Amino acid sequence: MSRKRSWNTILVFCILIFGFTAATLLKPSSEFSETENRALAQMPKMELESILNGDFEADYEEYLTDQFVLRDAWIGLKTASERAQFRQESKDIYFAEDGYLIEKHTGAFTSEQAAQNQKLLAQFCERYEPQFGAEHMTVMLIPNAVDILEDLLPPFAAPCEQEGYLTQVQDALPEGVWFDAGAVLREHKDEELYYRTDHHWKTGAAFLVYQEWAREQGFVVPSESDYEIRTAAGDFEGTIQAKLGIHTAKDTLELYLPKKDIFYTMQINGAEKISYSLYDETALDTRDKYAVYFGGNQALVRLKARTDSDRRLLVLKDSYAHCFVPFALEEFEQIDLVDVRYYNQKLSELIVQEGYTDLLVLYNAAGFAEDVSLAKLLG
Repeated sequence: MSRKRSWNTILVFCILIFGFTAATLLKPSSEFSETENRALAQMPKMELESILNGDFEADYEEYLTDQFVLRDAWIGLKTASERAQFRQESKDIYFAEDGYLIEKHTGAFTSEQAAQNQKLLAQFCERYEPQFGAEHMTVMLIPNAVDILEDLLPPFAAPCEQEGYLTQVQDALPEGVWFDAGAVLREHKDEELYYRTDHHWKTGAAFLVYQEWAREQGFVVPSESDYEIRTAAGDFEGTIQAKLGIHTAKDTLELYLPKKDIFYTMQINGAEKISYSLYDETALDTRDKYAVYFGGNQALVRLKARTDSDRRLLVLKDSYAHCFVPFALEEFEQIDLVDVRYYNQKLSELIVQEGYTDLLVLYNAAGFAEDVSLAKLLG
């Protein structure tokens, strides 16, 4: 009888292992995860060279992980199990106080990529400082929640390596180029600066930093009374929550709409179609509600404003810049936002062609440290 039970156990185990694997291979591959807002790995090509050097095996494992049948449900079950065991983290994400899910970014700031990106940025700034002048160049790397909201982290959380890395970046840059956004955010750390379920900073946090940057640049410093602060979505669930496959808090996404009329146009990726709004409100009906800004990540967004200024700003950025740049519309006749992850033209040619007077580099700290595309800065 015991031998029969043993065979039954083995049979069930084999059905679970091979059955789910077979179901994964037989089901059509999904190209994109709406939940995690990212592309999913596809079946790799079986080539002799990739098999011998191990690339095929690694890519195949990633493919099975991304395409596993009922993947989202299994992820959610795993997270629920870990929370039931009073675990303080899962998948490199802390279950922090006040309902915050905070990414740890383990190893992001001590990697070879992080060190290389620091050097690339320094070389880029040194190359263009004679053209712009330090007073017209700004590097602004926004600390992530794990740094600014450290008081909310679980007891015995590992020390964050982010602040030390940002100091190294600052020291490598020409004098007067660095803007310390972290100092501004720390003065307001008791306010709601980051989404609880997403990796972005909130528009209110971007506004606080913009005020100080505008003061430093000699621009008009706006106040909150200059804007209608509109709740665009009260049910925003971000990418960090999606990684865990669970539902926790819902975030509020706010837009700062100027009460004064500002006339501008927006062109995306050189398309003939011109828009008269920065905001794609159709995104508010999707899971990726943060795409309300410019319709999400784009290679090149060009904003032209009717203003007395003749200054032109180039912004090299990730999506942290999306809620920051709208505050600067009145200060420049043209603002070009370039995301080098997607921009495949020569950046040096664009800089010569457009005659920019000002340069802003704006990334979140972890995004900058991990970006594999920054060699394009020197192209």
